Order: sequence, then structure tokens, then C-alpha cells
Amino acid sequence: MLDTGAVFHYAATMVVCGQSFSREILERIGTMLKEEPQLSRRALSRRVCESLNWRSPNGRLKEMSCRVALGKLAGAGVLELPAARPQPPTRARPVWTEELPELAPVKASLSELGRIELIVVRSRHSRASRLWRALMARYHYLGAGPLCGGQLRYLVRSERYGIVGAVAFSAAAWRVQARDRFIGWSEAARASNLNALLANSRFLILPQVEVPHLASHVLGLCARQLPGDWTQRYGVRPLLLETFVEHGRFRGTCYRAANWQHVGVTRGRGRQDRSRTHRVPLKDVYVYPLRHDWRERLRAQPEPAQREHKAVDLTEGTHDWAQEEFGAAELGDARLSARLLSLARDFYAKPRAQIPQACGSRAKAKAAYRFFDHAATSMDAILQSHYQAACARIAAHPVVLAVQDTTSLNYNTQPAIENLGPIGTRPDTWLGLLVHDTMAFTPQGLPLGLVDVQCWARDAQAFGKKHQRKHLPIEQKESSKWLKSVQAAARFQARCPNTTVVSVGDREADIFELFDLARTLQHAPQLLVRAEQNRALSEEQGKLWEHLARQPIAGVQQLEVPRRTKRAARIAKMAISYARVELKAPRTKAQLKPVSVWAVWAREIEAPTGVEALEWMLLTTCQIDSFSQATEKIAWYAARWGIEVYHRTLKSGCQIEQRQLGAADRIEACLAIDMVVAWRILHLTKLGREHPDVPCTVYFSEMEWKALVTYIHRSPVLPDEPPKLREATRMVASLGGFLGRKCDGEPGTQTLWLGLQRLDDLAAMYEILTNMLARSPPTVSSGHSYG
Repeated sequence: MLDTGAVFHYAATMVVCGQSFSREILERIGTMLKEEPQLSRRALSRRVCESLNWRSPNGRLKEMSCRVALGKLAGAGVLELPAARPQPPTRARPVWTEELPELAPVKASLSELGRIELIVVRSRHSRASRLWRALMARYHYLGAGPLCGGQLRYLVRSERYGIVGAVAFSAAAWRVQARDRFIGWSEAARASNLNALLANSRFLILPQVEVPHLASHVLGLCARQLPGDWTQRYGVRPLLLETFVEHGRFRGTCYRAANWQHVGVTRGRGRQDRSRTHRVPLKDVYVYPLRHDWRERLRAQPEPAQREHKAVDLTEGTHDWAQEEFGAAELGDARLSARLLSLARDFYAKPRAQIPQACGSRAKAKAAYRFFDHAATSMDAILQSHYQAACARIAAHPVVLAVQDTTSLNYNTQPAIENLGPIGTRPDTWLGLLVHDTMAFTPQGLPLGLVDVQCWARDAQAFGKKHQRKHLPIEQKESSKWLKSVQAAARFQARCPNTTVVSVGDREADIFELFDLARTLQHAPQLLVRAEQNRALSEEQGKLWEHLARQPIAGVQQLEVPRRTKRAARIAKMAISYARVELKAPRTKAQLKPVSVWAVWAREIEAPTGVEALEWMLLTTCQIDSFSQATEKIAWYAARWGIEVYHRTLKSGCQIEQRQLGAADRIEACLAIDMVVAWRILHLTKLGREHPDVPCTVYFSEMEWKALVTYIHRSPVLPDEPPKLREATRMVASLGGFLGRKCDGEPGTQTLWLGLQRLDDLAAMYEILTNMLARSPPTVSSGHSYG
């Protein structure tokens, strides 16, 4: 019954409905069906659940999830299920109008209703269930259901007037952009912890009941009673509630009165809206936390997979970089994983090419567009494997700088792209996406990989309401991007205990909550932030800049200032002062405690006339006890420039702003691949400088380096050993316009990405010619002479 060849033609393991199906498991299912051909699908799912111990937290077998998974396996052609048995015709669900109570209009105060209680509907066959359905069928615009997943239904009963309403909670929506951004969880955390988030899917106060504050009072009762009832039934403690209020039909007043938070608006797409027809009304998204630590629990990462990445040894020779960076991606289907590897190799070979040109054929281009349109290929899902590979590289270094910064992607030339937002000073001019990424660097500037990527589109309706942000918690502001990056760095710090991870940010990162988070966060990284505000210090210290001005100069450091457009290169003399300071919380955040950090002030002395003197004020949680430690932190901050070079490589080298994909979520999936490609180009640039004498095979395949040497030297005679990495890198850069003069220094990313694109064509032609020569018989001279 099992076609094992079809299964393992492309994978050894498939993950379906959250369950892994290995070769052994699929063979076991096939044997089960062969021995008992009369087995029904329902009985089979029960057997499989028992065999895998696939249970929900309350201990029940997850038979329905198993039946769905088996159906998907059969649809993929890897499993042959018994024929579905015919089902009796479905009878229309009756509406029990006779169960509706006779209720006269009620106009009273809340206290006049007496005690309000929630009656749990425990069985679908009970009278309470019939009454609940009848009320919803008659009075609720969505009807009685069906509700999705696990569910709890309540009747709302007044001590004096009887039933006055009904309410229901069920499984949360799989994806909601506004909600997911507010929570700030990763793709892996969302998939692991979504069962702790519940949706208020029905809420009804009978129309003849007019009692002020009744609705918000009922919502408060639900928030207190629901966690215990849900835990008792399903074995999972809910952490957060969500609901959706349809525009034009309701205003959400009762939710706001019950302290639910408005976190955004849906996109107007239903669960099955693959064609993006926007036929579903827009809805406001409200959430209600049930615990004070709900965000930390929902963001908690699942246990890492058994597979571990190992850092690549530069002396070991060539390796498959795409497999290294994307091989552990869990996309739910091995065919998607294989397509991801193919796209990564194609994009790296032609970084500036559009998708059809990079893919090389119409069929591969169509497959690429289908890949980016797939629900499983989100940015976070694609990047998880790269994060693991970066973690292995980070663990090999004593100090790593997690540099974070924001860049914008402008798609104003492509107005047909959906779900973009304003990125300029006006809401109707520049449209695009914002990307806040964190790149790990060594103190010498070698990029080790991405640590965190956040991508979003601003809400055009909220544009111009900056004055309102002061009253919002930081979780609802864009500033939360800095905190999320630090939390991501903390996860890497936890996995790399022998590495000191330092989160580095520019002046925009000068947020008091960031330092407060670093003080309370488990496995928190060190912080290094350039100060923007002249913050108030403890009473005896005064203000930040004034206090540092009173400190003695610890020493003078010379700094090479490169030439710019109208500024000549020079050697700046930087006077360095440092001190430990205690930052006071802003007045609007008086509930936060003061934070103790070290401040390093570097300012230029004897600056040339007419030239603005350089000045940096750095705040760090790293201890500073000497002049050398202070200058070390300045050097660390100077390495932040690497992420600016990376963003230029991403935009100019990978041409991400020219991708024509039609929707923001497709662009994000494509961006995930382009960001790793841009990192690899930057990594090659730096690696050729830091490790010039390793073999070039650490980065180039045999066909690539042979084609490169043959073309550069215009000779088919190859050397006995492949060239060193520095030599090969300069050869590639020469294909992109690098001249290699004494004054040119080492090649940069621009000449490298141009050279890589040409190298791909050279390698392809070299392979064709090599195969032709191998098939052609050698020409043998007869040695005869005529004349």
C-alpha cells in the first residue's frame, strides 16, 4: 500500500500537521494497511495516534489532526489510503426555536440584574447546547457556527431575569499580521504556542436587554472564568484572548471598556483567500492578556531540533553553502525545501538578475513564483535554518557584535503591489516596506550571519498621529523593534554560553526600556548604544553630558577619518573620558527603576578650522575600568558601519527593490533569500581579507575556480593546486571592474557581485566545453609524410 520510492525520492522525513513522518513511520503505516485491508480511515488514524503517542495536552488522541495529516500524505502521493466509506446524507442542523425563552424587554441597571453567571455548555446534546444554538441562530449575524478547533460555549444568566446572552471561545486564527506583530513572536514560537491563544468567536447580548455596562461586565467574567475551564477541558492554560470587530457593524465599545487593546486592522482576507480578492470586510483586532508574563511565554522558542549545525572549517575545502544555510528549513514539505535550495543557488549565481533570468528557464521561474506564494514559505520559516547556521559560527568566537539597524525598501515604481505602507514624510508619496535586521559581526568586521529580521508595512491610516504615541505602551510602537532584536540576541546568548554577545545600536536605539529589558531579561546580551538624549542621572550626578565633562581625560586616541565628498581625509585626535552612571527613568515612565551603565565620551580635540568636530557618547552595560577597555568599546561601535555596507549590498547588489511579486508577503519570502545571499557576498569580501591563504575551494566549486583561472589567464593549462582565496576573490572582482592597482586596496562588494554574475556564465560554458571534449575521440597523427 505504500510507495516508498515516491516518499523518499525527495525526503526522508515529512512534517505534516506538526507531526514528523519518517521513513520508518510510513513503512509501519503501509504494513498496517497491508495486514488489515478492511481498516477504515477512522480506525487507522486511531492506530497511528496510539503508535506515535500523538495526543493533545489533555491526553486525548489527536485523531482529527491525524486524519487530516494522512489525507495530505495521500494527496502528496506518498501514501495510499483505503477508499473512503460512503457517508449517510448530511441532515440539516435543526434550529431549536422552541427552546427560546419568552423574555420581556429588560431596561435596568447592572445591579438590578442581580448576580450574573456564566453557565458552561458541556455537551452538544444538552438542553443548554440547544438553547445556545437557537439564540445564535436567531440573533447573531454569524449564526451558531461551526466554530474552529477547541471551543467553550457559555450562556449568560441573570439571577433575576434568566438568560440574557451567550458567548463562545474557540481556537485562534492561524495568522493575523497585526496580532502577530503586536506579540512579536517568531514563526517557530507561533507554531508552538498558538494553542495558548483563544478567539472570542461569538458574543451576544439579547437585543431586548438594554443594560448599560453589561457587555463589558460579561467580558470581565469570561477573563476570570475561562482560563480554569479551558485548562480543565484541554489541558492548556490560555495566555491571551483575541477578537475581531467588523467595520461598519460594531464599534468595539464594550471591548475597550473591558480593557481589551486595539492592535490593528485585518487585511480583509478570509482564510481561503489565495487569490487576494478582498471579499471579507475589514475588522478591528482586539486582544486581552490573561497573565502578566503572557508575551514572554508566547515568544518562548520551542526546543531546537535534534539536527545541529557545525561551523564550517575554512581549511576543509568546498561545501554546499545553500545546504548549510537553508538545509534545516522546516517548510512542511520537502519539495518546498528543495526549491528553496535551488532558488538560493540561482540568486547567488546572478544576484542582480530578475527572477526569470536568475532561474534560467520558464518552468523554474513559475516554480519560484509558486514558492513565494505558498502559505508555508514565510520570511521567518525560511530564515530559521540560517539562524541556526549563524549560531554555530557565533559560538566559535569569544565576542560577537549583534548590530541592529533599520532600512526602507521603496516600491513606489510598482504601485500594483498590495499591502505596502508609507515610508516617507508623506503618506501618499513613497510606498514600501521597513526592515529592521540584526547582523552578527566579529569585532574585526567579519559578518557571521543574521540574528533577527523584522519586516512590516506602516498603516497609512495611522500616519501623522505621532503625538498619540506618547500614550501607547512601547509594544505598540515601532520602537519595540529594538527590544525584539535584543530578545533575539538573548536567545543566541543562551545557546552560546562561551561567547559574549553585544547588541549594538545607533542613536535611535537610545530607549530607556531597552536598558531596563537588558537588566531583567534572562541570558540578556550586553548593550552598546550611542546616546541621543542628555538623560537625567541620579541626584548627585546631574545630566549625562555635563557629568562626563567633569570626568578626567583617560587618554587620547588617534582616529583615521576617511575622505568624503567635500572633506579631506585626516587624523583626528579623540579625547576619551568614561564613568559609571545611573540613568533615571523618564517622568512618563516613573514605574521603571534607574539603570546603572557605563558611559564613554569620545570628542575630537584640535579639529581643523571650519570642520565639525567628531563626538560620540556611548552607553554600555559592559564594565569599563581602563582606557584600553573604553577604546575597545569605541572600536566595537565603529564596526556598526558593516551593516550599512550590508544594506547597500542588499539593495544595489541583490536588487530587492526591483522584485516584481505583486504582494508584500511574497516580497518578504523573496527578501529572506536575498538577505542571506547579500550576507554571503559581504562575507566573501571580508573573508578574503582576513583569511587570504586558505584554498579558494571554501567558497568556489571546482568548475567555478577552473573556469575563472582559464578565463583570467587565457590558457587551458590549470595549476596543480587551486588558487588561494584572496587571489580568487580578486580574479572575480576583476570580472566586475576591479583594476587591482596599488591605490585600489582590496575589492568591495560591488565589484564582487558583478563578478559573481559573470562567473556563473563562465562556469556554465566551461562545463559544456569540458563535457564535449571528454566525449570527443582524441585526434591521432598517423606520422606519414606526403610529398
